[in-house]
Amino acid sequence: MIVVVGIGADGMAGLSEKSRAELHSATVIYGAKRQLDLLDDAVSAQRREWPSPMLPALAALPVDDRIHVVASGDPLMHGIGGTLIRLHGAQHVHVLPHVSCVTLACARMGWNVHDTEVISLVTAPTHTAVRRGGQAIVLSQGRSTPKALATLLAAHGRGDSEFNILEQLGGPGERRRDGTAYEWAHQASADIDDLNVIAVRYLPDERITPLPDDVFAHDGQITKHGIRAVTLAALQPRPGERLWDVGAGSGSIAVEWCRSGSGCTAVAFEQDERRRTNIEFNVAAFGVTIEVRAQAPEHFDGAPTPDAIFIGGGLTHPGLLDACLERLAKGGRLVANTVTTESESRVLQAYARRGGELRRFQHYHDEPLGTFTGWRPQHPVTQWSVTK
Repeated sequence: MIVVVGIGADGMAGLSEKSRAELHSATVIYGAKRQLDLLDDAVSAQRREWPSPMLPALAALPVDDRIHVVASGDPLMHGIGGTLIRLHGAQHVHVLPHVSCVTLACARMGWNVHDTEVISLVTAPTHTAVRRGGQAIVLSQGRSTPKALATLLAAHGRGDSEFNILEQLGGPGERRRDGTAYEWAHQASADIDDLNVIAVRYLPDERITPLPDDVFAHDGQITKHGIRAVTLAALQPRPGERLWDVGAGSGSIAVEWCRSGSGCTAVAFEQDERRRTNIEFNVAAFGVTIEVRAQAPEHFDGAPTPDAIFIGGGLTHPGLLDACLERLAKGGRLVANTVTTESESRVLQAYARRGGELRRFQHYHDEPLGTFTGWRPQHPVTQWSVTK
C-alpha cells in the first residue's frame, strides 16, 4: 500500500493526528526535497528524494510493502496522488490530504472555490493560463512564473488584470502582494519565493462565444463569425476531445473548439508559413492547447488521433478528404465547409458515397445604399458533416 500524506508550508504542526501517526510509523518516505525537509526529527523513517525523471520511480514503487509519500497540500489537486492512482490503481493508494494551496488562496482572496478555475503551470506552457475573463488560481512552477505570466497577459491586452502573488501559504513566511499584470510585468521579481501561487481576476472580462473576427490575428483567411458558430454546432465538441483543423487559416475554429470544453485540444494544419505564425499568436492570446503543423495531409504522420476533423481549406488537394476520413477515430465527426464550385463538387461526391448531412448558408450584411441601407451578400457556404 502506498500512503500519500499531504503536508503544507506549516510542516508537521499543521498535520492531523492521523497524518502524523502515519509518518511516525513509516519505515521509508519518498518525496521532493522541499516536502522531506518539512519533516521533524520525530520522523525516523529513511527519506528518499525523487530522482529526475520522476515517473519511472513512481511506476517502480513496491505496492506490496507499506511505503509512504509526502506531497504538497492536497495530493489529488494537480498533485502526485492522481498519478500514483493511475499507475497502481486506487486499491493500492491511500491519500491523506492537507488543505490545498487553492483552498488557502481562495480563503485569502475571499473567493468561492467553486467559482474559481485552477490552472497548473508546473509542467504546462505559460500561455495556457491566459483567459479573457473570470478568475483563477494559477499554480506556479517557481519564482519566475509570475513575471512570465504577467508579461504575457500585458502583451495580449490583459494588463489591467488583478494580479495577486501569494507566497508560502499557511506557513510562517506567508506573504501576499497585490497589483496588476501590467505592474508585475514591468518590475523585478527576484525576491519572489519559489513556493507561490497567483490569484488572477482577468480584465477586461470578454467571455463571449463565438468570438468577434477582429480579435484574431488573420490575413482575411478566417471562418467568419456566423459561419464559425454553425460550424462549431456541427462539430459538437465534448470535454477532453481533440480536433484536427485542416487548412486552418487563422486557426479560429481550433481556438473556439479548445475554448468550448475542459481539456479540449487541437492540431492545426496550415501550409502558409505566415498564417502558421498567426495561428501561434492566437494560441498564446487565448491560452489554448493547439499543435501547429504544416501542410495536410503530408504532415498527418505522428499527429494524435482526432475525435473530430474540420476541413476549411484544401479540399481539392488530391487525396486530402480520404486521408482525413482514414485518420478519424471511429464515431468521430468530420465537417467540411466549401465556397468554391470545385470544392463543392468534391463534397457532393463524398455525400453521394457516404451520406451524412448537407447544409448551405447564405449570410448578408448591411451597407449604405445612397441615403438608405441595403444588403450585401457574402459567399454562400456549403457544409457537409458526417459521422464515421
